[in-house]
Amino acid sequence: MKALVLHAVGNLRYEEVPLPEPGAGEVLVRVAYCGVCGSDIPRIFSKGTYRYPLIPGHEFAGVVERCGEGVSAFAPGDRVAVFPLVWCGRCAACEKGRYVQCEQYDYLGSRRDGAFADYVVAPARNLLRVPEGVSLQDAAMTEPASVALHALRRAGGCAPGEIVAVFGAGPIGLMTAMWARAMGASDVLLFDIVQEKLALAKSLGFERVHLSVQEDPQQVVAQMTNQQGAHLCIEAAGVPPTLLQACACARRGGRVVILGNPSADVTLPASLISQLMRREATLHGTWNSEYSVYSPDDDWHTALQAMASGKLRLQPLITHRVPLRRAVETLHAMREGKGFFCKVLIHPDGREED
Repeated sequence: MKALVLHAVGNLRYEEVPLPEPGAGEVLVRVAYCGVCGSDIPRIFSKGTYRYPLIPGHEFAGVVERCGEGVSAFAPGDRVAVFPLVWCGRCAACEKGRYVQCEQYDYLGSRRDGAFADYVVAPARNLLRVPEGVSLQDAAMTEPASVALHALRRAGGCAPGEIVAVFGAGPIGLMTAMWARAMGASDVLLFDIVQEKLALAKSLGFERVHLSVQEDPQQVVAQMTNQQGAHLCIEAAGVPPTLLQACACARRGGRVVILGNPSADVTLPASLISQLMRREATLHGTWNSEYSVYSPDDDWHTALQAMASGKLRLQPLITHRVPLRRAVETLHAMREGKGFFCKVLIHPDGREED
């Protein structure tokens, strides 16, 4: 099969590799689409991964090709989305069903081979059926949609009438804003330094979009809230300035969620720490998303159900659909900022670039 193989930091090659075989309890999935996550760019070009060679890619959906021994819940032809975290099943977190907190987890696309390929092997327990009416393009975005939902749930959700400020209007920030609006937020404010991202946000129906290099977020939020601050602030860019802005914009009793992967150390000024203390604001960490084998009450099932009902419309976020043979070039362009990219989907060479 064809795949993008990372041999060392910055050494990503499009090449032919052996077709993987599913073992007991595993399924071979024919990849339909795999999204490029913001974490994939540093993983490929600067930070590296846990072993080499390795096939990246963890945001994907596809069709079951073949089932390994003991798999009866799925059959060839089933359309599936795949939870990429492979939990151990033995630690204290796993015993409670908190797979995202597994102490010895594996991970498709960073610790074991992922889905920038024609096929990928995954445990059958990690598969969810894609509902009727949900395209495989949409289903490939279940992972980031679930991460965005989880970030809001970590802060207790978003109550009707609340004002939410999202710092960073990339794919994950826009999905967070969509969830906040669906939950009943009275206003969702989006901040970014890239005009094209804000234009896309506006096309999605978000009117309160602000270019942070021209408008000070703290002043904007203060003016919008009668100097009270936002109920909920989401840091979705992963850079030090936006975390400081998110903390500064929270009201008394407000909540701040750290969603973006940090790109550098952050120093909190004493005055800002004092402000957070006096306002008794709550700072929430979030990572990944909740997934359940035995219950539909988790982030992944909720995201797929929201897509099926039309409550969550993700197609407008897709700016590029790229075949594997051209994906290395596209990933380099994303790293170098050559053009505007929102959600990029990579697909096998034989699939139409619809």
